[in-house]
Amino acid sequence: MNSTRSSAPSSRAGRTRRRLLDAVVSLLAETGLASATPGAIAARAGVARTAYLYHFPDRTTLLGALCPRLREGMLELFDAAGRPPTGTEASDHAIDTYWALLAEPAFLAFSELRSAARFDPEVAEAIAGLVEDFDTGRLGGRFGAFAQAGEDPRFQTSRDLGRFVLEGLARGGLTYDSEDRRRRLISVVKRAVRSLNRKGGPQDLWPG
Repeated sequence: MNSTRSSAPSSRAGRTRRRLLDAVVSLLAETGLASATPGAIAARAGVARTAYLYHFPDRTTLLGALCPRLREGMLELFDAAGRPPTGTEASDHAIDTYWALLAEPAFLAFSELRSAARFDPEVAEAIAGLVEDFDTGRLGGRFGAFAQAGEDPRFQTSRDLGRFVLEGLARGGLTYDSEDRRRRLISVVKRAVRSLNRKGGPQDLWPG
């Protein structure tokens, strides 16, 4: 009985901590790092500010806990992406999947931290390991295994082309005909990646 009682507060504390971290992720994704103040995080999580300060008494403690939470969330999303369905071009599937993932809160929050790290040494240090694992493909699970297949520079360039065009497109602000322009850009990226993977030629980039 005593054991059960003593474990209950710990379980409640764990749930509160997770709610707080999820609140940070959502704030980063929606409104950016500047908005993720202790008061805003506590309010989003539905807890008292004192509860936030109990778990995260300073920014360093928060960043140290946030990166593993982001890693967990990104791994779950990558793992759910899995391998392409039978008959689907692997590179097309990777591009479509990554484009969808870029709109997920975990990826939006990660992107926000990467941007902040350019001018914030504390953020840069906190996310360094996560950035390295992401950039080298170690973070991607089953999705990363096929997306990172092939060490030839040509294959590497095809992956970089797809990744960085999509990331730039996700951060960019198209002001007119946005859906059609995105669709055209993504379709050309797919053709370019297939061409670099020796599954097409330069003439296929803009057929007709």
